[in-house]
Amino acid sequence: MNIDVLGPLAVRENGISITPTAPKPRQVLALLALHADQVVPVSALIEELWAGEPPRSARTTLQTYVLQLRALIATALERGAGAGDGEGEQVVRTAKDILVTLPGGYLLNSGGGTLDVREFDRLAGTGYRAMDAGDFPGAARLLREALALWSGPAFADVQGGVQLDMETRRLEETRLCALDQRIEADLRLGRHRELLAELTVLVTRYRTHENLHGQFMLALHRSGRRGEALDVYQRLRGTLVRELGLEPSVALRRLQRSILMAGPESLAEANVEPGGERLVRV
Repeated sequence: MNIDVLGPLAVRENGISITPTAPKPRQVLALLALHADQVVPVSALIEELWAGEPPRSARTTLQTYVLQLRALIATALERGAGAGDGEGEQVVRTAKDILVTLPGGYLLNSGGGTLDVREFDRLAGTGYRAMDAGDFPGAARLLREALALWSGPAFADVQGGVQLDMETRRLEETRLCALDQRIEADLRLGRHRELLAELTVLVTRYRTHENLHGQFMLALHRSGRRGEALDVYQRLRGTLVRELGLEPSVALRRLQRSILMAGPESLAEANVEPGGERLVRV
């Protein structure tokens, strides 16, 4: 089974889609797919579908959606039957083997197939370890591969409920963390000019994200555009004060002052005071 959730939902068995078009069965499959090979409690599925106000028939209706998904799986299994190379004895799986009923919940058995979010976590984790080890070329490559698995917002074509909305926010945060570290690795490698176009888009999309703005300031400053770097700080400060009633962090204020005075090398080369403040080393 091949599962993609980092963009439009796509679940395939034997290369054949088993993704339903009806919104609620699609929600059920999305939650099961995200937690493939793990039991998803019935209570979580009911909360996802009816947001704390389930009808009396909730469990029966959920069972109906599961049967609909199994029918799609059965069709995919039938169409894919005999598609192997004919060598050795093939293990025959049924729809109930793939969408399994267990005490308290359901499990989508991937059969050792691919799951894009699992691959993203693996690549990103390896990239973070490369950053920690000072292997910036390796970190940039691994994190770029991880981010390439995203084809849009997670569950882009699924009408999410409580559970999926929460998972979508969590996944977006993991993507932003990987993006932040990949940009930091590129800055360490002197790719500041290559980053300018990307960071221009990112600071427009994430108008209060301080680290992205700090990275943009660094890239501009290193490209000989000191005035524009300071303008980025002033725009961010205006947005933070106007929308959140907050001043920029101590670290970002010190970065601004360091640009006024000298050329900082990287946000990641900041010292950390006992109180946790980050200081830009100039």
